[in-house]
Amino acid sequence: MKAKRQWLKQIVKLGFLLLMGASMSAEAGFLGFGGTSWKEEVLLHDGQKIIVKRSQSYGGRHEIGNGGSIKDQEITFTMPNTNKTLTFKDEYDENIGGKNFLLMALHIANGTPYIVAQPWACLSENKWGRPSPPYVFLKHDGKEWQRIPMSELPSEFKTINLTLSTVTNEAAITAQSVVTAAHVKRLNGDSKTIQREAVRYEGPGGCGEMIFGGKDSGWHGVGLFGKTYETCMQYCRREKIGPHYCPCETLFEGRK
Repeated sequence: MKAKRQWLKQIVKLGFLLLMGASMSAEAGFLGFGGTSWKEEVLLHDGQKIIVKRSQSYGGRHEIGNGGSIKDQEITFTMPNTNKTLTFKDEYDENIGGKNFLLMALHIANGTPYIVAQPWACLSENKWGRPSPPYVFLKHDGKEWQRIPMSELPSEFKTINLTLSTVTNEAAITAQSVVTAAHVKRLNGDSKTIQREAVRYEGPGGCGEMIFGGKDSGWHGVGLFGKTYETCMQYCRREKIGPHYCPCETLFEGRK
C-alpha cells in the first residue's frame, strides 16, 4: 500500500507539472525560456570580413506572425586592426515586452562602427517614432551608441550583412563554428539591401500610431485622444496619463 501511495503521489505531481507547463505555454504572447549564442562572419562594405559573437535569450512577448520571441540580444566584435572590443546590447524593455530591434547590418568606416536595425513589431515601431524608411541608425561615438539620422549613415553602406531570422534558423547557425558571410546571404534570401526610400513598415496586419502613457497606463491608439485639445486632456485625466506622457500639447499645438 505504501508503495502504491508513493506511486500515486508521483502521478499527481507529474500531472501538476504538465498542467503548469500547458498553462505557461498558453499564456498570451509569451514563449519559452533559454537562449543561444554563435559566431558570425560579417562582410563589410570594403570587402573586409570580421567575426562577431551574437547571443539572444528567449521569453518576451510576441505578436502573431512574428514567430519566436527574443527577450534580449547582443552583438560583440573587435574593431579591425585594433584590440578594441565593442558590444551592442538590445536589452529587454518591459514597456514593449521584449527586445527593441531586428538587427540588420553592422558596418565600419574610418574607425567608426554603425548599426542598422529595424524596430521589432508594432510597440517598438511606435516607441522609436515610426521611422520611415523603417530603420533606426546608430553609431558608436567612442563612448556609447548614439542614434543618428539616416543622413549621417555613410552612403557606401548598402548591404544587410547580419542573419535576420535567428530564431527560425537557430539550428542552422548554431551547428557551425562560424556562420560564413556566404551562408548569411543565403539565409537572408532577398533581404540584402538597406532601403533609403521613405517606405513605412506597418507590421503584421498594419501598425496604427500609438502613444505610450507610462508604465501604469500602457499604450493608447492616437485616435482615442479625440479631435480637440479639451477631449484629449479629458482622456489623459481619465486614463491617468501624466503630464510627461500626455500628448495634447503636441497633437494640438496652436489649436487650443
